[in-house]
Amino acid sequence: EMSSNETNVVNTMEYLFDHIAECLANFLEKLGIKNQKLPLGFTFSFPCQQTKLDESILVSWTKGFKSHGVEGRDVVSLLRKAIKKRGDFDIDIVAVINDTVGTMMTCGYDDHHCEIGLIVGTGTNACYMEEMRHLELVEGDEGRMCVNMEWGAFGDDGALDDLRTDFDREIDAGSLNPGKQLFEKMISGMYMGELVRLILVKMAKEDLVFKGHTTPDLLTTGHFQTSFVSAIENDKSVGLVSAEKVLRGLGLDPSGEDCVATQRVCQVVSTRAAHLCAATLVSVLRQIRDNKAAERFARRLHKMVRRLVPDCDVRFLRSEDGSGKGAAMVTAVAYRLATQHAERQRILDALRLSREQLLEVKRRMGEEINRGLAKESHDQATVKMLPTYVRSTPDGTEHGDFLALDLGGTNFRVLLVRVRGGKRRSVEMHNKIYAIPQEAMQGTGEELFDHIVHCIADFLEYMGMKGASLPLGFTFSFPCHQNKLDQGILLKWTKGFKATGCEGEDVVSLLKDAIHRREFDLDVVAVVNDTVGTMMTCGYEDPLCEVGLIVGTGTNACYMEEMQNVELVEGDEGRMCVNMEWGAFGDHGELDDFSTEFDRAVDDCATNPGKQRYEKLISGMYLGEIVRNVLLEFTAKGLLFRGKLSERLKTRGIFETKFLSQIESDRLALRQVRSILQHLGLTSSTCDDSILVKEVCSVVARRAAQLCGAGLAAVVDKIRQNRNLSELKITVGVDGTLYKLHPHFSSIMHETVRDLAPQCEVTFLQSEDGSGKGAALITAVACRIRDAGQR
Repeated sequence: EMSSNETNVVNTMEYLFDHIAECLANFLEKLGIKNQKLPLGFTFSFPCQQTKLDESILVSWTKGFKSHGVEGRDVVSLLRKAIKKRGDFDIDIVAVINDTVGTMMTCGYDDHHCEIGLIVGTGTNACYMEEMRHLELVEGDEGRMCVNMEWGAFGDDGALDDLRTDFDREIDAGSLNPGKQLFEKMISGMYMGELVRLILVKMAKEDLVFKGHTTPDLLTTGHFQTSFVSAIENDKSVGLVSAEKVLRGLGLDPSGEDCVATQRVCQVVSTRAAHLCAATLVSVLRQIRDNKAAERFARRLHKMVRRLVPDCDVRFLRSEDGSGKGAAMVTAVAYRLATQHAERQRILDALRLSREQLLEVKRRMGEEINRGLAKESHDQATVKMLPTYVRSTPDGTEHGDFLALDLGGTNFRVLLVRVRGGKRRSVEMHNKIYAIPQEAMQGTGEELFDHIVHCIADFLEYMGMKGASLPLGFTFSFPCHQNKLDQGILLKWTKGFKATGCEGEDVVSLLKDAIHRREFDLDVVAVVNDTVGTMMTCGYEDPLCEVGLIVGTGTNACYMEEMQNVELVEGDEGRMCVNMEWGAFGDHGELDDFSTEFDRAVDDCATNPGKQRYEKLISGMYLGEIVRNVLLEFTAKGLLFRGKLSERLKTRGIFETKFLSQIESDRLALRQVRSILQHLGLTSSTCDDSILVKEVCSVVARRAAQLCGAGLAAVVDKIRQNRNLSELKITVGVDGTLYKLHPHFSSIMHETVRDLAPQCEVTFLQSEDGSGKGAALITAVACRIRDAGQR
């Protein structure tokens, strides 16, 4: 058998057939039958002109072969000559056939109704049993003969020019046979990987994937193999894992969205190939149908379909009165769909907020801000407006090495931050990430802080600084009451933490105790909230930055308030950064009239029911759960997933917020949305289900962004009023995965702030590591002020 090994073959005629003869000799010797004269069938899978069964004249090479001197010659004679030249064995060549004909004959041995052969591999071709009366190249009208179509050359006359793309033309131009086998180059395995590579290169150059980066491997012809396409197209998560592995093998550093986009490109290329192949196969089927009586064809079609897809229960029904009964059925279905659509929109309308409602949220937030600042009402306020004792931003003279700790979620970071002042001021950072085990999050405070100190010791050893005593800033992203910069009394745990013996305690003391138990020393200078760190980091770049905002796992904000309004701290001069802890807004019912049954279900099942109500409407930790509860309601009412409630959908936490970002991506087709749903175990989902899931994600995320924007509008308007300005120009430093990764959250939030606070010109600046770099900068400023006071 001779076809292709998926590489270009260019050599002389003698070398090629001598090599075939040598392979044949080795095979016969291995089986111990070299001295026997056996009949041989030669499968030669290239376009040939045959006048008899044992003669085959090569018309043209395909699939990368280019052996000189063979085209126009009888390949049987060439092989006989090579065998005779060896003289160590003899073979009787009885038939030379195309692999497509061989395929049909093999299946025909098991099913005598098999009359079509199809190959879709390195190359592509088809054959079928045609009526002799239609074959003008062969004499005789009786019976039938198998026709080798050589359909890979379809389109060589320009018939496919309107379907071919620039990528197809580029592949053709770089091939060994430009202008030939154009249909094969759109379908077959030899070219599919290269098509995907060319598309990815173009997308990268247009900054749609890989952050606009390419690599030498990605730019090299043949480095994206067709086998990669099959691995990446796996419907389950293993497909995305394969995509990441392949892309990294090409020297790229892909994001999750890059992997999804690559999988989509593979799907588009292979789907087009399948559809083109199906369309041409339909032409063959129509030819056969026209050649035979309709009933005989139908019976054979049914039988072949069932043989080709034995795992599908296929039934063919003949329609009766399609124009009458059918019209009535269409009407009934349309009525059902309209009713279901109206019910879905009624449910989703509860999650849609009007401008008047958003203005009311802004007004109520403003009231709670004032209640939190005032000493008399502070204890009853939900927005605590906690003083941070951060009163100065960097002036450029800070310098030295500082440690920063960042605890705010399920991961914990230790950083070494080197601050250099002067004209060439810079901040250099080294960090390592450690997981916080569930048992530490929900065990005792001593266990939690011992784990933190263990991570610090490991980091210092990793950096070659074991035993070093450095100033330390502790980013502790939980509600704290501070009486000074290096003290933080934990008011309550949030974000799933429940370690005992910590609430009401000074976290700096808890940290120092754990450090002493480890028997080394560190200078804890500042307790920092991640929101304040974000503001300080952006303030290092932009002096107008006086607001910090986090929208990630949780949400919070801080801003520079006038000292005269911060009644919990003595003194009226200057300003102080206030940690709002606005996630608790609504804990006294301020948001009850905007909450839905889905929000209440999420709150009831949370580790802190009744707490952090505003955060539960906005932050990444909860949006996926809101979506899941809406999908449960839709399914229970028969509006989604055909009313089939899967166990997987009942599982809390299955719908991670990252899936919202992926599903809402403008570059993601519905088939990939469906792929995500199947990855979540929702295997019965349809494209219609995907459309609806995407709409639910959009409505939930839009509401979150608008509510966040309404709260921020209250903050910037408060600053404007504090300063008696008709117009305020201010920058907001922002951090958090939801803000950074969701495709629409930031733009909707910006639009809401502009609409609800029209007298404020707000610029948004994304923070670069506020919880790490920011903590170090606050520590550096504190050390500068402390050192100046000691001189």
